[in-house]
Amino acid sequence: MFYRDERLALFIDGSNLYSAAKALGFDIDYRLLRSEFMQRGKLLRAFYYTALLENDEYSPLRPLVDWLNYNGFTMVTKTAKEFTDSQGRRKIKGNMDIELAVNAMEIAEHVDHIVLFSGDGDFRPLVEALQRKGCRVSVVSTIRSQPPMIADDLRRQADNFIELDELRDVIGRPPREPRDGNTPTA
Repeated sequence: MFYRDERLALFIDGSNLYSAAKALGFDIDYRLLRSEFMQRGKLLRAFYYTALLENDEYSPLRPLVDWLNYNGFTMVTKTAKEFTDSQGRRKIKGNMDIELAVNAMEIAEHVDHIVLFSGDGDFRPLVEALQRKGCRVSVVSTIRSQPPMIADDLRRQADNFIELDELRDVIGRPPREPRDGNTPTA
């Protein structure tokens, strides 16, 4: 439930949203996502959180990060740490939970409704704290993937759960046509 006159802020856990959309078989069109929530209320901020590898000369995330930065999103990035675990496997750690939580608590007094794009159960205490400050909190994730991408306690804590799959037609990127030379062009 959204009200036209309420002040909104979006908090997008980039890797979590990407994983949820991928599990459902579609890509997010961030221009459409921002536009959709501008229609649902007065969008004050749209934060996007992601970690980037420091040693990669070219990151596949870089074009998305640059596009979002130039198109109305507040980008919050940090350098991911790369390490080798005890079995010799290369691991990457780039958790953005603290940054997201701090920003959400800072903006809480300036907004009426926060929309969290994540299913991470670690955010349940954050949602509870935001609610104590008077914010309504909607969580966007999915229970339709196997396994579900949202922690049950986070879904229960939220004022509103928005099934990502139900936003597919609104914020999903249209599938790309194959370039096999047989497809007529208009």
